[in-house]
Formats: sequence, structure tokens, C-alpha cells
Amino acid sequence: MATILRSDQREFREEPNKIDNFRIFSDISRIKNGINPQYLNFDVRQLNSGQYSAPYHFHRYAEELFMIISGSATLRTPAGLEVISRGDLVFFETGETGAHQLHNHTAEPCVYLDIRTYIGYDVCEYPDSNKLFIAPTYEIFKKDSMVNYFEGEENIQEKWTQIENKKKK
Repeated sequence: MATILRSDQREFREEPNKIDNFRIFSDISRIKNGINPQYLNFDVRQLNSGQYSAPYHFHRYAEELFMIISGSATLRTPAGLEVISRGDLVFFETGETGAHQLHNHTAEPCVYLDIRTYIGYDVCEYPDSNKLFIAPTYEIFKKDSMVNYFEGEENIQEKWTQIENKKKK
């Protein structure tokens, strides 16, 4: 079934749990209309003057596409900074080369469509803060705590002996 989300019926609400400089608003009409995409997620977002869309990040398992509906913003990518404006489409591939962040450098709101693939999970990496975010569980870790696959597994025989000894008792 087709569901039309009318532009004159948008209702922007501030995303919860945001902090100063990262206050972004999302149109809730998708949710109000019961649209729950399985693989193609999307939101219409409003980025007010002086705000950043999110911490600088990239996705390991999701592609993303922005279409600027109105206003303009400065886009940060690994290539540097570039102003994007109404009508522009920006595609972000998976991996480090797809890293991105928006900043509204203007006095007017920037409204954009944010479309992203979703295969049931994702890992986002945040180069500025050295974090990893795991979706859908919302677990966040510092990347510098990465360890070797077999770390802590060196004494496996002792573990088995303990299990066998418990069984004998």
C-alpha cells in the first residue's frame, strides 16, 4: 500500500537524548502513519542554525543518501568541507570513505531527506572520539580496547579441567 507523507503535514520533533550542538529534529509523520520499513529506513530531518547532524561517523553495513529539500549546510567528509544546498543529493558508501557530518552554517533551517539501508544490524565508527556503535543493541565501545581474537583464551585446558572436576563432585 502506498502512503503519502504530505509536506504540509510534517511535524518536526527534537530527537531525544541529544546534547548541545547536536540538536536535530525529525519529522514524526512516518511513525504517525505506521510506516515501519524493513530494509530502507528514512527520515526527514531539520537541522537548525549552528547545529551538527551527528558526530562525524561512517557505517560499516549501511549506505546512506541525503537529499537537501531546503536551505543549505556544510558537509564534512574525508575530502574536507563542502557546502551543499537545496536539490543536492549526497551518497555515502560503507566504510571510512563514506564518513560524514553536516553543520548548518546558515541562519535558516536546513531540511533534508536521510535515506539509509538497514539489513538488521550495523556498526558505526566515530573517528573523532574513537568509538564503535553497534545497532540494533545500542552498545557503544571505545575502539582502543580492541583485542586479539584469542586474548583470554590461552588457558582453555584449565577451563575444561574445572568443568570436568565439577562434574565428578
